[in-house]
Amino acid sequence: MTFAQLVRSLNTRAKAGLVLPWAVDYTPDGERPRFVGQVTVSGITRGSAGWAQVGYWVDSEWAGRGIIPTAVAMATDHCFAIGLHRVEIAIRPENTNSLAVVYKLGFRLEGRRERYMHVNGEWRDHDMFVLTSEEVTESVLAGYLRRRSDQG
Repeated sequence: MTFAQLVRSLNTRAKAGLVLPWAVDYTPDGERPRFVGQVTVSGITRGSAGWAQVGYWVDSEWAGRGIIPTAVAMATDHCFAIGLHRVEIAIRPENTNSLAVVYKLGFRLEGRRERYMHVNGEWRDHDMFVLTSEEVTESVLAGYLRRRSDQG
């Protein structure tokens, strides 16, 4: 699938209320905005379930600057604002950079899902991280920024 096809597919699914895709831009001081990554809320399920999954990526050049934790926090807050109850993030156990994101945001490890997703030609295990609306006493973004400033 080409990038243009991916964008068209995401737009079609977004109009149907199935996904929430966001481009992540970053504007270094005095420079033009740069497209540096993506956050996508998918698997949106309403009704008695009220859940969704969040996936994300960032260009390695921009990793480690707090860009993706901020974007994922904003996406999670949006999920709760639109009435979803549960947000899940599945991460391969060896992906230390993504694990750092969920720990910074206060997601809790729920468990391992064996052979959960097909990645690079193989079915790979993923650890499932979760937040529910009851667990969030302040916005996810506010909590992340507060903890970040406390570490200062």
